[in-house]
Amino acid sequence: MYAYQIVPELFMDQAKSKLTTMLGKILLKIDVLFHVVAAILLLLACAFILFYASLNLLELSRSSMIALVNDVLLALIILELLWTVIRFLKKQKFTLGPFLAIGIIAAIRRILLIEAQTSLMEHPPTDKLYEIGVSAGVIIILIIAYYLDAKTQKILE
Repeated sequence: MYAYQIVPELFMDQAKSKLTTMLGKILLKIDVLFHVVAAILLLLACAFILFYASLNLLELSRSSMIALVNDVLLALIILELLWTVIRFLKKQKFTLGPFLAIGIIAAIRRILLIEAQTSLMEHPPTDKLYEIGVSAGVIIILIIAYYLDAKTQKILE
């Protein structure tokens, strides 16, 4: 190769490198912006859920208390998701724990909802009882996974 052919290739490689770096920075800024918007929307969703949950306190009945517990557990799930977004924005490393906690809360929420629905029935349907059993199994598996994840995190530190 001749020297006059090598020099333009060097300039092309440098231009491509600068363009790639600039595009990477722009995409990272857009990603952070979207995470901030997601965090704000999660906060708003949680606020609305807690507001409507508090309205259940005005009506003291069994169904309103069940709805209250259901809404509060949903708010906890949303807050766990929010913490995951906050960890990303703080540039902290990804952990599996919050997602396992969300799964545990969601399964408990489902059990409580089914239990509340079937508590007034004389003979609850067997499919609901199976669903409670499966949810309980999921909770046990997620707790074991949470424990193993915590142990692994301690070993890696």
